Amino acid sequence: MRIHEPEGEEVSVSDVELVLRSAKVVTPDGTHPASVLVADGRIVAVAPYGTPAPDGARVEDFGDDVLLPGLVDTHVHVNDPGRTAWEGFASATRAAAAGGVTTLVDMPLNSVPPTTTVRALEAKRAVARRSAHVDIGFWGGAVPGNVADLRPLHDAGVLGFKAFLLPSGVDEFPPLAPDQLETALREIAGFGGLLIVHAEDPQLIDGAPAPVGPRYADFLASRPRAAENEAIAGLMALARGLDARIHVLHLSSADALPLIAAARREGVRVTVETCPHFLTLTAEEVPDGATEFKCCPPIREAANQDALWVGLAAGEIDCVVSDHSPCTADLKVDDFGRAWGGISSLQLGLPAVWTAARRRGHTLHDVARWMSTGPAALVGLDRKGAIEAGRDADFAVLAPDETFTVDPTALHHRNQVTAYAGRTLYGVVRSTWLRGRKIADHGAPTEPTGRLLERPSRL
Repeated sequence: MRIHEPEGEEVSVSDVELVLRSAKVVTPDGTHPASVLVADGRIVAVAPYGTPAPDGARVEDFGDDVLLPGLVDTHVHVNDPGRTAWEGFASATRAAAAGGVTTLVDMPLNSVPPTTTVRALEAKRAVARRSAHVDIGFWGGAVPGNVADLRPLHDAGVLGFKAFLLPSGVDEFPPLAPDQLETALREIAGFGGLLIVHAEDPQLIDGAPAPVGPRYADFLASRPRAAENEAIAGLMALARGLDARIHVLHLSSADALPLIAAARREGVRVTVETCPHFLTLTAEEVPDGATEFKCCPPIREAANQDALWVGLAAGEIDCVVSDHSPCTADLKVDDFGRAWGGISSLQLGLPAVWTAARRRGHTLHDVARWMSTGPAALVGLDRKGAIEAGRDADFAVLAPDETFTVDPTALHHRNQVTAYAGRTLYGVVRSTWLRGRKIADHGAPTEPTGRLLERPSRL
């Protein structure tokens, strides 16, 4: 017997080194009992559960624990090099592995230097290469004055380019003015690249009340939904005019979903993500002074969260990714105007989303589509994101009905500051596998075996 892979290669059953079995394997077709055959780090077949293992193959049977495709998190601020007191590739990728994430994509800012030139990209790769517990891809940055660097970064393998429309929070990554945004997008569209955008309108933010003090209501008023809606409407118009590909980052305002849906019907190539904190936390429950909940755009009201879930279920939102943006504890002062904005959740995204999803009647098949298949498709990593022949043998093994209470000191993030502290969540990650090798076992990462990823040449 020989197994035919999608790319035309043939693999003999005698080459199979590993068989992973579960009564609940999540594949693109659904969830069912299966045996997953692995050779040379890739899935060569998804066979019936009782298929005999080839001679010499190691067998792991997970019983009723669920075998999911490894998560792909395309929105992670690793902050390395330059701000390693906040995070770093070693700590971030350990946290990722412990949480069932097998691939992450590093954001270009909060590191020093930011990833806005090929030289900076190579410096970041040199650091990441030494301590990667999971596979890592990289975003480039579009900032004032670096239009000439965009094509070289694309050729060097970045997966796309991030831009801000208003201050990013760090001086070395300034925002693009409207004319600079159009120039950058025209350049990126010219070579078929992807622009990902922090979409809040600076004028509407400037016109809102300034956040001062510990009251969360004051902070929420300082980042109105209208600022997101207006910025997204402008992006849709610009993308339409340039026939460019745009991705909206960390959607918080559900009001913008009809704008995005209308643009898609008109042929605009737009995708959109949201984040675990927008789907699981609400403004009504944020205590005053609890700046571990601060992020931009902000966590909004419960009714808005309900509408985000409706959009997610309808396919209007393409993926769910962490926007893990950590900092040292001293930067989370109890003044929402001065505290660093960012939620630390890289290790907790899967159980957080699953806890909310199951309550709303969704399945782990849905979660895999949102947190693995969708993000992989966004960046063109077609060997990631699903359990099917030809893909990398990347898996998360989840006990979906077990609960745990979040203890910040048990997290592998460099700084144990998280908005999920003390919450009881469903879904314990038993183990995580990267290309057929176990990289975390009951929350304990093993040795670094991750690789650095580049944009597929066809994109």
